[in-house]
Amino acid sequence: MNRLKFIDRMSQGRVSRRDAMRAAAAFGVGVLVLPKRSFAAEPLTIMEWSGYDIPEYFQSFISKHGAAPNFSIFANEDEALQKVRSGFNADMMHPCTYSVGYFVEAKITKAIDTTRLTHWNDVFETLRTINGVVMNNEVVMVPADWGNSGIAYRTDLVEADYEANESWNIFTDERYEGRVSMSDTEAALEIAGLLLGYPKEEIFRMTEEQLAGTRATAEKIVRNSRFLWTDPTEVDQALASGEIVAAYAWNQTVKALKEQGIPVKYAQPKEGIFTWLCGLTLLNTGKGDEAAAYDFLDAWLSPETGKYLIEESGYGHSNLKSFEMADPAKVAALGITDPIQHLKNGILFEPVETTLNTKYIKLWEEVKALKQ
Repeated sequence: MNRLKFIDRMSQGRVSRRDAMRAAAAFGVGVLVLPKRSFAAEPLTIMEWSGYDIPEYFQSFISKHGAAPNFSIFANEDEALQKVRSGFNADMMHPCTYSVGYFVEAKITKAIDTTRLTHWNDVFETLRTINGVVMNNEVVMVPADWGNSGIAYRTDLVEADYEANESWNIFTDERYEGRVSMSDTEAALEIAGLLLGYPKEEIFRMTEEQLAGTRATAEKIVRNSRFLWTDPTEVDQALASGEIVAAYAWNQTVKALKEQGIPVKYAQPKEGIFTWLCGLTLLNTGKGDEAAAYDFLDAWLSPETGKYLIEESGYGHSNLKSFEMADPAKVAALGITDPIQHLKNGILFEPVETTLNTKYIKLWEEVKALKQ
């Protein structure tokens, strides 16, 4: 291969780094003058939830880079964590505040330099500093999507007094036995804690005595549930048909049913409504270009992405401007009239310390066995 042909192949990225170094020495081409493309990083690999791998969530990234990154879809954060620990090379992950700590603990995350993010100052102030976004005095997650875990109920099927006194006790009320549905999640123990009067600040760090104290209430929740759901479409269908009158649900369920003309409401339980917050975390296991990773973060933070998320997915977005851009009717349909106040009123899911979390899971496994 002559010198000009070699340089041409280099510019097209058709020569390996090892061959490039060997040939460069042979042709007398200095390393510093070799075309940059030959040393380009691999495409980004993002570990993502199903449905979040569509262009509408990162359009500015595609506009700049000409293509979407690679995606690895996971079912839950535990699965994703184990995959990375087993050697999978990922540049980024989409965890939530209650799970990001496990990635930090495993020492596979990188601190995020927020000065490299164009839209950071437009993120709700309350979201920029909360536990899970900031850990060990470093930003470890860029807040992106958020929503609620609450009670969706049929206003035409519940007892007349419920709408005036919305409460998590609908899951323990004998009048609704077999007519409600709890999610298959240990959050049921935290709901039990609220019903027992535990301070909301303590339900994610209950003592062994407090945790044991939730068993009877959690068992009642399980017995009252027609089924424990794992797929939100189960809830949508059961509420739509009237098989159940209320369920532990996310905002998306309320949005979907309202669009079908079904009389449903998202409760504001007197004990408090749960808020979940998820986002994007940089991992130190990837091979992609770091600048491209920041472009992807910025794309997710854009108000255009937020508008799409609000209007099409039924969830909130971390960029305040996205609410200003979104259709007001669709924002109202989420039960969010004032997003700032809504976030302040919510009980944000917090990470449960690893050893304690094992105890939560063990107790829930024992309690839900009543359904088997």
